[in-house]
Amino acid sequence: MKKLMMALSAIVVSSLLFVSCKSDTPKAAAEKFLNGFYHFDYDAAKSVSTKETKQTLDLMSQLTAMYPDSAKAEAKKIKITIKDEKIEGDKATVTYTSSDDGNKMERKLNLVKGGDDEKENKGKWLVAWSKDDSMGGGNESDVIEPAPTENEMDTTVAPPADEMADSNSSK
Repeated sequence: MKKLMMALSAIVVSSLLFVSCKSDTPKAAAEKFLNGFYHFDYDAAKSVSTKETKQTLDLMSQLTAMYPDSAKAEAKKIKITIKDEKIEGDKATVTYTSSDDGNKMERKLNLVKGGDDEKENKGKWLVAWSKDDSMGGGNESDVIEPAPTENEMDTTVAPPADEMADSNSSK
């Protein structure tokens, strides 16, 4: 019995050491941030964020506070899949997909190693994200919309009054 307890204790201790060593990777930090971000758990996301990212998340938290509970429950169903992790010194980029777009669009998330200015996060991987970044790692204004075809008509805006008068007078 004593040998069994010693063996179980050894397994538990080695498992804890293994898990704790793997938790400070860009992939682990990105996964925690992304799940927190997409599930509206901003405190979890802030725990692996730079100072600037925390400020942005505070703004996001205020904006989403008014979301109905049904939207928050729906958000909890989103699954994040980490595809790739690239580490270059004190910077890293994680590529991921999310189930809310059918895992079709790969996005990038930038991370940095916490420096001396962030004592509790010194040496830990932190997400460096701002409201100017899209969750795809680029600028949303870079997306080019296709030009409308002849058969497409914008129904949100009425045609100018002189066009309406011209079309009525030709009838």
